[in-house]
Amino acid sequence: MLAEMIQRLFERSLDDKAQAQARDGIWNQALWTEIEEMGLPLALLSEEQGGFGLSAAEQGEALRLLGRLAVPLPVAETMAANRLLANAGLPLAEGPAGLARADDLVIDGGRIKGRVDRVAWGENLDCLALAVGATLYRVPRSGWSLAESGTALNFQPRPSLAIDWAADASAALPYSPLAEGATMRAFQIAGALEATLDLTLEHTATRIQFGKPLQKNQVVQHELAKLAGELACATAAADLAAEALDRGDLMGVAAGSLRAREAAGNGAAIATQMHGAIGFTREHPLHLFTTSLWTWRDEFGGQVMWAKMLGKAALEAGEDGYWPMVTTL
Repeated sequence: MLAEMIQRLFERSLDDKAQAQARDGIWNQALWTEIEEMGLPLALLSEEQGGFGLSAAEQGEALRLLGRLAVPLPVAETMAANRLLANAGLPLAEGPAGLARADDLVIDGGRIKGRVDRVAWGENLDCLALAVGATLYRVPRSGWSLAESGTALNFQPRPSLAIDWAADASAALPYSPLAEGATMRAFQIAGALEATLDLTLEHTATRIQFGKPLQKNQVVQHELAKLAGELACATAAADLAAEALDRGDLMGVAAGSLRAREAAGNGAAIATQMHGAIGFTREHPLHLFTTSLWTWRDEFGGQVMWAKMLGKAALEAGEDGYWPMVTTL
């Protein structure tokens, strides 16, 4: 039922104008109000925490839909931040929220100072779920200022924030915000790849070259099959990451997140090639998904961090422990 509500909301309110505004860094307050009225920022919480009490499958479907619809506001980030805050016993966000880890911040006399880079829609957030070491802080909007403007590859705001805040809301970190964010991004990647595949199938079926649809060429069929394969891998990888996050298995999150990120890059490349020049234009919707795939691939750890984590674990496992390590992921 929630998936149907999400679908109806964004089909009604997320049009080309709203997407263009987001690319220009314009905050869509009317759309955010609708999102809050639906209760979507609390969707990942249990009923005891004030949420919907969704099953793991329902949570994944909601996050996938946000990717499939290329929702430009930090809805997924707020959902994930609220789950992290709730599990730490901290107050929930009263508006849009972000989550980040920044171990290089300075804590002196109870005051936190430093810089947090590339926070989605940072200037428009109500609070930031910020991990420093083994502590999670709920930093309010008054606790930061703009350090540097920035945009992501999907043209949406990713400013760097200058934190200067007398900490008054903190708790023991229940689990890694990077793992929460990476799992969230894996589901969004799977959703965006689903939309990308649909657009590519439609284009190759209707585009005529040499007297026949592109889809009739065997080499194109091979590429479509590869794209479908990347979608299947990303979907399974997101589920793997979510199951691992639930049981506190960081290696499982790393494996699922890394495979989803590989699928993002591979899938975006195939779709762009199959569309040709039109796939690069703002007039065609493909760019909403390919640029989002590139953006999400590189956030909350990126491919390098998760690959290094898995590689280090594999080396430490040694010859006898490698295969058991792999099969337990």
